[in-house]
Amino acid sequence: MGAAVTRQPGGAGAVAGRAAVTGQPGGPPTLAEICGVACAEAWRGDGAILASPMGVIPTLGARLAQLTFEPDLLLTDGEATLVRPDLSDGASERAPEGWLPFREVFTMLAAGKRHVMMGAAQLDQFGNQNISCIGDWARPKVQLLGVRGAPGNTVNHPVSYWVPRHSRRVFVDQVDMASGVGYDRAKALSGRTAAFHGLRCVVTNLAVLDFGGPDHSMRLRSVHPGVTVSDVAEATGFLLAAPYQVPKTRLPTAAELTLIRAHLDPQGLRDEELA
Repeated sequence: MGAAVTRQPGGAGAVAGRAAVTGQPGGPPTLAEICGVACAEAWRGDGAILASPMGVIPTLGARLAQLTFEPDLLLTDGEATLVRPDLSDGASERAPEGWLPFREVFTMLAAGKRHVMMGAAQLDQFGNQNISCIGDWARPKVQLLGVRGAPGNTVNHPVSYWVPRHSRRVFVDQVDMASGVGYDRAKALSGRTAAFHGLRCVVTNLAVLDFGGPDHSMRLRSVHPGVTVSDVAEATGFLLAAPYQVPKTRLPTAAELTLIRAHLDPQGLRDEELA
């Protein structure tokens, strides 16, 4: 099965990794900025595909990717216009670059030409996602969003996840309800139904994970600075596959930090998502 993350007492590194200080020009990268770059990396290699980020930090990541290594990436204003940041005058306004009415989004979705980064109330080791309810579906303890577009998203195009607070409440052995389809459930579907199923990665406040473990189970790809493998194991409700040497999540470059701080999020909203 490959290397597995063993459960050991968490260290002080988890606290250091979660600490976020609002980034100042020339200062070291904050946790929010590291997570933003990790989210941007989810779209690396996608080319001309519609990015649909959900949340402040995923949106920051998608816009950063579009401005740097994925210039063909498409972003929408959520209504009818494709947009990209306009930095020509040093502002952070988004300039229109195309027309994409909402009805056309479904055409791109069905063709696998979209990559969404969603949230999750629960995720299991095969990537089944729950955003519907906590507890028995017939009599839930907590009612959440409902399944929304998660079933169609997860069988029709690439999906990644953003979890701002990595804990055993989110990373569970079994989801209470499967809103988004994981690899074990996708295997039972017909080839046509799951033709574009693919879970790319999970970015959290502690680490970056993917589904490169045995049978497409969740695997630890990297840990953020100040976080240990044991910290991640303690915050996860199932055993994670992991390489023998787990690398650190890459830091933002100086150019990326300038784009984030001066143009994409000068108000520092990114830090509030991790507060």
